[in-house]
Order: sequence, then C-alpha cells, then structure tokens
Amino acid sequence: MAQVPNLDNAPINLKSLRDQSQKELITILKNIRGKKCLVIDPKLGGSLSLILLFHTIFFSGFHPYKQEHGAELRHLNVEPVQTDCTKVVYLVRAQLDLMKFICSHIHNDISKGIQREYFVYFVPRRAVVCEKILEEEKIHHLLTIGEYPLYLIPLDEDVLSFELDAACKEHLVDVDTTSLWHIAKAIHKLEFSFGLIPNVRAKGKASVRVADILNRMQSEEPVNTSEMGVPEINTIILLDREVDMITPMCSQLTYEGLLDEFLGINNGAVELDSSVMGVQHEGKKIKVPLNSSDKLFKETRDQNFEVVVQVLRQKATSMKQDYTEMQTTNQTVSELKDFVKKLNSLPEMTRHINLGQHLTTFTSKPSFLSRLDMEQTLVEAESYDICFEYIEEMIHKQEPLINVLRLLILFSITNSGLPKKNFDYLRRELLHSYGFEHIATLSNLEKSGLLKKQETKSNWITIKRALRLIVEDTDTANPNDISYVFSGYAPLSIRLVQHAIRSGWRPIEEILKLLPGPHSDTKRGGFSSSPSLDSLNGSLHSSDKVVDGRRSLVLVVFIGGVTAAEISALRFLSSQEGMAYDIIVATTKIVNGSTLTETFVEKLG
Repeated sequence: MAQVPNLDNAPINLKSLRDQSQKELITILKNIRGKKCLVIDPKLGGSLSLILLFHTIFFSGFHPYKQEHGAELRHLNVEPVQTDCTKVVYLVRAQLDLMKFICSHIHNDISKGIQREYFVYFVPRRAVVCEKILEEEKIHHLLTIGEYPLYLIPLDEDVLSFELDAACKEHLVDVDTTSLWHIAKAIHKLEFSFGLIPNVRAKGKASVRVADILNRMQSEEPVNTSEMGVPEINTIILLDREVDMITPMCSQLTYEGLLDEFLGINNGAVELDSSVMGVQHEGKKIKVPLNSSDKLFKETRDQNFEVVVQVLRQKATSMKQDYTEMQTTNQTVSELKDFVKKLNSLPEMTRHINLGQHLTTFTSKPSFLSRLDMEQTLVEAESYDICFEYIEEMIHKQEPLINVLRLLILFSITNSGLPKKNFDYLRRELLHSYGFEHIATLSNLEKSGLLKKQETKSNWITIKRALRLIVEDTDTANPNDISYVFSGYAPLSIRLVQHAIRSGWRPIEEILKLLPGPHSDTKRGGFSSSPSLDSLNGSLHSSDKVVDGRRSLVLVVFIGGVTAAEISALRFLSSQEGMAYDIIVATTKIVNGSTLTETFVEKLG
C-alpha cells in the first residue's frame, strides 16, 4: 500500500496543493540541466515521501522527465558527498548546523581540486543568518541560492502539517517567533486557493499573533475576495498548545493514538521488526503505512482501542465462518463474488490483527495500567500526596526520564505548580538520579511554565467542572461525547473548539481568562467593515454552505502540536448529527506526550 495518502475524499482540493508542491520541486530540478546529485536534509526526506508519489523512481533518474532530469539522492550529513555528478543541489531547512555541513563539503571539494556547481534551496525560505555563515566561510559566491516554498504537507484527507517539530519549545522557551510567520504564510497561501477565511478565532499568545500576521499579510498581499466567490473555509480556529498541555501528557487510548505512543508514527507510517507483521526476516525492519487509503484503518483509527480489538475479532470470526460455509455448502455465483470481495480485505485485516496483537503486549503491562490510574488521579486533581509519592518512586526506580517528566508536567499544571519544598526536593532527586547534565532541561521546563513553584491556588478544578472535562460512565463502544478518546477525560482543547464552533468565545469568556494567553474573535476582509475583538455573533450557522451544497469548513490550527486522539475527537465532532461543518486539522506537528516533552530536553555536547 502506498505511503502517500489518497486525497480524493478530502473536503477541499488538497490534491491540488500536493500537486503544486510536486511540480515546484520538479521545476527546480529540471532547471538545473544535466546529471545532478540531490542532497536532502534528512528531516525533509520523510516530508517529501508524502508529496512525491514516485520519489524513489524519480530520484533514480527513470522518471518520465527522462534521464537528463534525474538525480542521484543523498542524505545530508557531515560526510563529504561521494558522486561523479558535477552539479550538487542541497535541499535544506534554514538551520545553522546544516550550513556547517555544506561548508565542510565544499571546502573538502576545493582541497581535492574537485570542480562542481553548487545549488542551495532553502525550505521553505532563505534566512539571513544562514547566508551569513556561508559568507563567513567564503563560499557564498560559489553557490546559486533559491527557495522551495514547502509550507504545508497533507498527511491525510483531513490533516495538514507545517512540519515544525520544535514550534512549542521555540515559542515558550527561546521566544523565537519564526514559526509563527511560517504558519501565517501557509494559511495565507491556502487562502489564495480557497478564498479569504472570514472568521478567525484565536486563543493563546502565539495564536493571536498568527491572526495579526495573517491580517497584515492580507493588507500587504490581498486575496481578491470579489473574484474568489464564497470562501470554502468559513472559519479558522487557532489554538496554542500552551493553552492545554494536560491533554498531550495523558496516554491516548484510541487505536491510532496508542500506535503513536508505543511504536511512533512518522510521516504516516510505523517502522517495526518484520517478525511483528508475520514476515520472517531476521532483524529486518518494515514500514507499515497508516492513512485513510487503508479502509480498515480508516474505520478503526479513531475508536477506543478496547473496541478495535473486538472489531478485529468479529471480522476474523466472520471470515472464518464464510470460509467454512464455502467448503460445506454449494454457493451461488453472487455468493462466491461476495466471498472473493471479502478475501481482498484479508491483507488489511492481517496487518491490523498483527499490529493490534503487538499493541496489547504494551497495554496489558501492569506498569501501563498503573500509569493510566495515576493520570486519571492527576486529571481529577485528587490525592496530592499519592501523586507526589508515585512520581518520587518513579525517580528512585530510575524509570525512563521522559515518562517521569510527562507525569511531573501533568502534576505541576493541574496543581498550578508545586509547593516550594516539594518542587526543590523533586528537582534535586531528579538531578541525583539522572545526572546534573539535565539541569538545562529542567530550566527549559521552568522557563516554559510547564514545571514551576506554586504561587497561586490552582484553577484546574473550576475549569474541568465548567467545561465538563470528566465524564462518568463513558461508553467507548457507542460514544456520545469526545471523552471516549481518553476513556472518561474530554480533551480541554477539543472542548474549546466545540464551544468556538457552536457559540463562539463569548459564552465561555470567564473560563478562557483562566487559561494561558489572550483570545480574539474577528471578522475579516470584505465580510465586515472592520475587524474587532469578539465581533462574531453566536454560533456558526448551518446556512453557511458552499454554493454546490457541500458542508462548509472549519480549519482548526494547533500551534505547538496536536495528538492523534485530539484529531479523533474532532472527527467524532464533525460526524455528529446537527453538525453543519466539516473539520480540517492543521498542526505544526503530530505529537504525543513523549515527543513533545523531548523537544524541551537539552542535548548537551
């Protein structure tokens, strides 16, 4: 099955966005005539695999664009590029360490008397600080510099990624707002394809800033509202991850969420030992794509995992019964045809039975179950002493640092910090157990406000009651609320989106003030005489339809990352009766508690 997702059923024409990105890269390579070596920033490799349908064939030089446009492919690292090509094309993000690699390569070629033409294409745009390094190393004049404006990548038919891995840490710790410009630029590019988005609702410092940049971009480079007709995206809801850091620190309980927690989904695929998938190749790893092109995955990805196990069992039993009937009774041609159709789904079923079986080896462990209990206790903000002792014991047992930090962040946020005595004690114990090199990591968590000393009384209990975040007796098999994705906890972020769609910010204004950062609610462009805070009246109306009868769209943008479970909750919302909108998610990165926490870990040396 292809790793590149099928976008035919996307609520807007995401395929045209992907095709455009593909075309732009092919044009760059076509314009550099002759045989060339394309050296890619490794982080971009996965992103490109979601854009180029035949990228391996293309880079081998056997693409329909003929051999002369083909390119050898290398990943950028410290080692010099080994190639016979006289043209070397670097495709890189604007990062200082990558500039040093390029300088090293070129100096190596010069020292050996190798003459080549060099091209550097920055993704998505060039940066003065990077070019300064190239000038200081006296190689800038040897380079042809350009840009490959890849701002947005469709991960699936309703999910877009800006591929900004560290946006949360950059904003909260480094006070680096580069990613905010990138996000606004990507949204503005979307508007040129699908029309000016008339309603913008934002919550959090970064989100309000992106809304401001977006308005500035519209005044400097306007989308022509008279020519575009009715905009396809009716509303954009911008949400800072900082507003809800509780949800990602909880263990996700949807099928896709657990796959990400335990196996790590990267660029729409998991990589695991072939033996897990029933393929006997000693030590060989295989990639299993996970997107809506896989019908069974599309059906089960958003369900609570305990339900998925039952669904897979039922499907396997049903197929076994059909097979028995085939052998024992005479079948009509029509019945045979139906059975063959079912057989076609066998590879998908085998794939997910293997994955499900592998997941249960993690979810059945007592350590995982006790962790779930502790997360529930923390979210319900009960039994402070029990939580404190549990984390203390984890530190003394030297459990993986990331696991400890996840719970510690959850503990700190739900209590609005730790009393000074407890804070100092746990900090000291952490450094003793894991090494004093982690002092920089703890400093990052303190700067970001994720780990702090308690200065005020916690308002978490008020927030969770007002927004009904704890739902008793959640039916995971037939859910009627988004809380099913965490078996009883409704993600705060998605409750906010739910309110933003149904009734705007105004009815929950007092609660919003208890959460980090400002909020804004504006109408834009030709749809209002002037943008103003809280100017939208009430809910989005079901009459807001695109002309051809399709449901209108809400674009929900997460700045700092979103979890698979939150995306599942949004899909659930969109599927509810009475919901007049389709929802598309855009995010800086798909994260889980571990990958998000890791961005704050300072790697020294």
